[in-house]
Amino acid sequence: MHRGDVDWRGYWPAAPTPFTVDGAVDEAAWRGLLRLYAAQGVHGVLVNGTTGEWFAQTPAERRRVAEIAVAELGGRVPVLIGCGAFTAAECVAFGEHARAIGADGILTTPPPYAHPSQDEIYAFYRTIADTVDMPLMVYNWPRGTAVDISVDTAVRLAGLDNVVAIKDSSGDELKVADTCAALVGSLRVFGRFIHRRGMAIMAEFGGDGNIDGGGLGAPFAVPFYAAFWAGDLDRARAWSARYERLTGLLVNSDYSSKFASPTAQLKAAMRLLGQPGGHVRPPLLPLDDPARLALLSTALDEAGLSAAVAATSP
Repeated sequence: MHRGDVDWRGYWPAAPTPFTVDGAVDEAAWRGLLRLYAAQGVHGVLVNGTTGEWFAQTPAERRRVAEIAVAELGGRVPVLIGCGAFTAAECVAFGEHARAIGADGILTTPPPYAHPSQDEIYAFYRTIADTVDMPLMVYNWPRGTAVDISVDTAVRLAGLDNVVAIKDSSGDELKVADTCAALVGSLRVFGRFIHRRGMAIMAEFGGDGNIDGGGLGAPFAVPFYAAFWAGDLDRARAWSARYERLTGLLVNSDYSSKFASPTAQLKAAMRLLGQPGGHVRPPLLPLDDPARLALLSTALDEAGLSAAVAATSP
């Protein structure tokens, strides 16, 4: 199995899991959010990733969230299930469930907290790839795992059956370019490409898409990829400028957020926009300070996102 066996590209939300104010999984809001993504024309959806607060869910909740996602979106866009856990055995269990319900693939970081070596990272993914017979996306997330998958290790991972893609959220654009160059023809690469440098990287070295926490940027990012794929680079640059403006107002270069922890800020922004993001669950705390909410609202307005969402609302 290799990159040609999956049609994974474009703009994908890493979906938040909506919780009620009392902390229960809000299934109605979850279905509403998935339908919103479909209406926005996103090119795929990742569930139960970092933004999905996998760490705060029970195994049964994670399975239920995955089942609803596949029921709502299966056959329309690719649905990847986050299988993040501390051991390969736990990842395999979530992966086997994802395969059984008809998901399109699975994703996981290296195990968090453990600080594995590059050889241990390789062995971790080899166990999953050899056991779960479905497409696997490697997720390099140094901010969340405290380890960085090297380009050499990524090349080794590309040789594993079932590994078809890598998501690089290192924030190191030169390293992402090196990764694209090293993996051309073997793995699909998701990174931070919606800017002029990213366009140059995709044109010269390859690169397939973005997986973006929450998908707030969909009104700008979906048409960016449409224009880029059509070869209309002037239009792609215009859309990328709008997307960059939004991310610059909300997100720091290390993927932390301006006004709260990333998922708390995301869900507060979604509430301001009238989108069904729900509430966070402990250990995260909601963004409810009036002054910071006002700053967040101003940022959404300055980025033009509030107007863009209002213009496309029914």
